[in-house]
Amino acid sequence: MNQIFTVEGMTCGHCEKAVTKALLALDAQAKVVIDRTQNKVHVTSEKTREALAQAIADEGYRVSA
Repeated sequence: MNQIFTVEGMTCGHCEKAVTKALLALDAQAKVVIDRTQNKVHVTSEKTREALAQAIADEGYRVSA
């Protein structure tokens, strides 16, 4: 299932790595593509939208969509 999240607070490569790592810890098979300039995180995963959003939020980023 493809999900797109708007994530606020990603300002550098370290932020991208932290979000990617959190999502992969939840689902090792997930595909994660981050567009920091647009504040978008594209995730292909079988996990629920809520679980994916929570993984991002647990890293300290605000998920607004």
